[in-house]
Amino acid sequence: MKNISIISQKIFLRNDIIAQAARWKFLGKTIAFTNGIFDLLHDGHIFSLSQAAKEADVLIVGVNSDASTKRLKGTERPVNNEQSRALLLASMIITDAVVVFEEDTPYELIMSIMPDMIVKGGDYTVDQVAGGKEVIANGGKVIINPVLEGYSTTKIISNIKG
Repeated sequence: MKNISIISQKIFLRNDIIAQAARWKFLGKTIAFTNGIFDLLHDGHIFSLSQAAKEADVLIVGVNSDASTKRLKGTERPVNNEQSRALLLASMIITDAVVVFEEDTPYELIMSIMPDMIVKGGDYTVDQVAGGKEVIANGGKVIINPVLEGYSTTKIISNIKG
């Protein structure tokens, strides 16, 4: 029997994830952080999240809110609302925590959590990663993983529209 009640327990409010991250650190756990919109989950997302999960004991996933997604991607996005996107991510075995953030970047959230590492896809450079230089200055690292080519939410939406 599967314990599905744990799924909703993996979705945190901002203050709660800060407290939980402090508990994990106290227990000696390493924390990886990654973020994105994760509008329509696809192979590229699974690959990226899997790579991020390999890097630490705990993977925290920051999810852009609906409002920040609209600011970044336009009025037709997101396709799925922030609660649905967070729930899907929380249901994955490779995620330990999911938190929605309102800003366009997770900089403030990263500064509050101060993870051991930030993991992003290869469409970024270390210099472009929000909070990257601060995490590095704190003894952490920024890891850029390759992008799985041929997968994007924009492409999926385009294919659906025909």
